Amino acid sequence: MLPIGFSLIGCFLISGRRPPSGASRASEPGYVLVAEATDTGAVVGFVHVIESDRIAHLEQLSVSPEYSRRGYGRMLIDAAKEEARGRGHNRLTLRTYADIPWNAPFYSQAGFVEEDPSTDFHRELVHVEYSLELARYGRRVQMVAVLK
Repeated sequence: MLPIGFSLIGCFLISGRRPPSGASRASEPGYVLVAEATDTGAVVGFVHVIESDRIAHLEQLSVSPEYSRRGYGRMLIDAAKEEARGRGHNRLTLRTYADIPWNAPFYSQAGFVEEDPSTDFHRELVHVEYSLELARYGRRVQMVAVLK
């Protein structure tokens, strides 16, 4: 069951192993959870999780700046973990910047730990990041939360 204020808005069924571009995000297999402000109903953020080859991968977490530091990001992560667990996954992975406070340190506080990419899916993500030269903005890491 999803927390109050969360909606499951997608369960997408098009195959593919590459991480999505913005234009193709909605066509990826997986789900998107949306957080709404309980007082106004305004959308305050979302989390997008890709499902591929029995992997649940947190592709993007976004919270509107005017609602930041109010716990919405953590609530979205917790809801994404619960949904992944309910779909039979025992791990939720992500890739992020290691040294930006609202990235890896934030995810560490939410129960994620660093790990090396060990699947074709994750190695492809590393390849895409390399081709986009994302490392010029900082060190990238893979993280995982074990779902109990």
